[in-house]
Amino acid sequence: MKRSKRLVSMTRFIMERPCTLISLPFFAEQFDSAKSSISEDLTIIDERFRQEGTGYLESIAGASGGVKYIPAYSKDYGTPFVEQLCEKLSDTERLLPGGYLFMSDILGDPHTVDTIGKMFASVFVDREIDAVMTVATKGIPLAYAVAAHLNVPVVIARRDPKVTEGSTVSINYVSGSTRKIQTMVLTKRSLEAGSRVCIIDDFMKAGGTINGMKSLLKEFEAEVAGIGVLAEAEDEEEERVVDDYVSLTQILHADDRTKKIEVEPGNLLNRLS
Repeated sequence: MKRSKRLVSMTRFIMERPCTLISLPFFAEQFDSAKSSISEDLTIIDERFRQEGTGYLESIAGASGGVKYIPAYSKDYGTPFVEQLCEKLSDTERLLPGGYLFMSDILGDPHTVDTIGKMFASVFVDREIDAVMTVATKGIPLAYAVAAHLNVPVVIARRDPKVTEGSTVSINYVSGSTRKIQTMVLTKRSLEAGSRVCIIDDFMKAGGTINGMKSLLKEFEAEVAGIGVLAEAEDEEEERVVDDYVSLTQILHADDRTKKIEVEPGNLLNRLS
């Protein structure tokens, strides 16, 4: 196989398996090429990833070593996407009562959700995440996108237990927006004790739902290794109960009565190099 064709095939294979160790002998056998040639190919791919700001190849030495594709999107690469997302969210037609925004179209667009997953994965990729957690239902596509780029499973907390999930653990928490006592459940088979978990949600005001997920994880003796939200907004009536988080966008002002809305990039871009 010519190098040009081999490079295309290797790049596709690597990007489809982020954070997965792939050995040089595997590539050598797959493409019937010498290890020295494969090593040169990987150097070319790594250089291109770094130039584009889309990640890099991490090399692991030794008999059981190989390379891993690490999704690490640069600030220059991610800024245009985040700015475009802010522009979409600034459409006054999205305004809903209570200062919320209609985001179902964004959460239903596979390409947009995949890119959001890459952005969050870039921030959390070095935190040794074991699982990504969200609460049903709107955060589910985001959680799966992030998990796909971190190569970890998804854990979904629900409001009501499902018979098909077996035994569950439940907690009561105070919703930050409604100040109502709500219930959150998670199946006992979801997590192992000591797991490092990344919490992902679509929207956060006071942070009551995320705080509920943190409390639920304590019941599993799991550790919160990161928190990411697509959009954050201030709650004028309640003080925020979550402080260590990453946001893709920030809603500075949203008033459905005056039809005014202001959205700017969140703090995620500042976490990228």
